[in-house]
Amino acid sequence: MATEFELPQTMRALVIDETGAPEVLHLADRMLPRQIVDEVLVKVIAAGLNPIDAKTRSGKGVAAAIERYPAVLGYDFSGVVVRAAFEAAPLQPGDAVYGMGRVPRIGGSFAEYVSVSSMSVTRKPARLSHAEAAAVPLAALTAWGMVKLAQAGPGQRLLVHAGSGGVGHFAVQFARVLGAHVTATGSTRNLDFLCELGADEVIDYTTTRFEDVVNDLDSVIDLIGNVHDNTGTRSLAALRPGGLLVNAPTGSWPTMAADAAAAGRRATGFKVSPDARALDEISALLDAGSVRVHVDSVFELADGAAAHRLLEEGHTRGKIVLRVS
Repeated sequence: MATEFELPQTMRALVIDETGAPEVLHLADRMLPRQIVDEVLVKVIAAGLNPIDAKTRSGKGVAAAIERYPAVLGYDFSGVVVRAAFEAAPLQPGDAVYGMGRVPRIGGSFAEYVSVSSMSVTRKPARLSHAEAAAVPLAALTAWGMVKLAQAGPGQRLLVHAGSGGVGHFAVQFARVLGAHVTATGSTRNLDFLCELGADEVIDYTTTRFEDVVNDLDSVIDLIGNVHDNTGTRSLAALRPGGLLVNAPTGSWPTMAADAAAAGRRATGFKVSPDARALDEISALLDAGSVRVHVDSVFELADGAAAHRLLEEGHTRGKIVLRVS
């Protein structure tokens, strides 16, 4: 028999009343989110922090879609179902789950409860703690989609930029699991970490121009674009003719398509979608130990501003997580 939960009328949440610096984040009491259609109500135990959260808070990202304030940000969550979508739904009260929502179309995970579509949530990998699981969804789904789009597999040579970051550390591992030969760029302090993730070759971007040491690559997973040292444009020179560059950071390289065409290479952006079926595939890899998630640090929900400041420094290894409840 499903567990019954007595729910409060209000919840604690980390909110913004306006966009701006990390200091605009503050705790407030909010009404519990209202379930509609196929949604599952989840008590959030931990929430992952992603660059899009900081961009949106600052007024960029998806801030233009915020219709009213106070707003609750946060895509990633891990927690426990407290209300099922319907009586015989696969996910029932008491089930440990994780997933990602569609912020700001719905209230985010920087709150004690979140209501999300059944297609956005699945069972938490048994091997992971809630803090670890909360660090997975958006970054892992992004990496999974990018390496699949790049057709990573046996005989393919692939380069991952920013391989030690949230998306990057998954991309390195997924590409290796799929059988590709993986080269990854990172700072000096992260070279050993990249090797531990399974990178076949590592390049210290602080001392070496990657295009000087790798060429004729089949694909590049570009998590930087041209916001730093024209990394995107320089990556075209490392690709074979007809090779594919997959770029994720929106707006990081406005002339990408034209630059790639002029160089005789292919390029595409990538945008992640909540996808419980893909997350199930990722869960299987995590539970088997074939892939691991690295949590850089865990902050209390009340210290969300400090977590955002650390993220914006740009040196996070893996992911930052907020402990919610």
